[in-house]
Amino acid sequence: MLRLYHVPLSPFCRKVRLTLAEKKIECELVEERYWEPSTDFLRRNPAGKVPVLRMDGRNMPESQAICEYLDEQHPEPRLIPADARARYETRRLCAWFDDKFHHEVTANLLYERVNKKLQGRGYPDSRGIKAGTAAIKFHLDYMDWLLDQRRWLAGDAMTLADFAAAAHLSALDYISDVDWDRSQNVRDWYAKIKSRPAFRPLLADQLPGFPQPAHYADLDF
Repeated sequence: MLRLYHVPLSPFCRKVRLTLAEKKIECELVEERYWEPSTDFLRRNPAGKVPVLRMDGRNMPESQAICEYLDEQHPEPRLIPADARARYETRRLCAWFDDKFHHEVTANLLYERVNKKLQGRGYPDSRGIKAGTAAIKFHLDYMDWLLDQRRWLAGDAMTLADFAAAAHLSALDYISDVDWDRSQNVRDWYAKIKSRPAFRPLLADQLPGFPQPAHYADLDF
């Protein structure tokens, strides 16, 4: 069986988990305290980051590379489009959420509110939280603009871009940091993707010391 070394609220790990589940690939989940790197973990990934997928007799780090590998090895359902323009747009949006959104929003909200406590690195930085709270409004508005023209973020079919975005937003939703009333388009999109069977394991996550908000696992919000 495959093995995924992960952290439950890591959006990068969640993107891989969604991809595995969507393709109905069974995988053992192993929580990894990457901030306390062991010799074994650094052997699996010298960069000291999660996720790491143990597959085909080797250790595979980096979420985007993992997901694209899975899509090539298990092409149904396809998450990276065959059409070159759609493939570009999917990869562009994956990079948008895993880079820009991550640095402007996730790192300032999730990492300040949750990761610092888990890692014993002191109290949240109020300046970071303020910056993340402001930045997420811009990103939700951008998603609203995209979804006003398309059925899904990258086009008319669901792609890995939707999983990248949902991975970040679901982690933030766990700590009630998403204003779902800001955009009906985004709210409808999230309700649609949240109701997929692949999403159920994420909705069952429980983080000690951080109870789920009442709406988190509610498919109707």
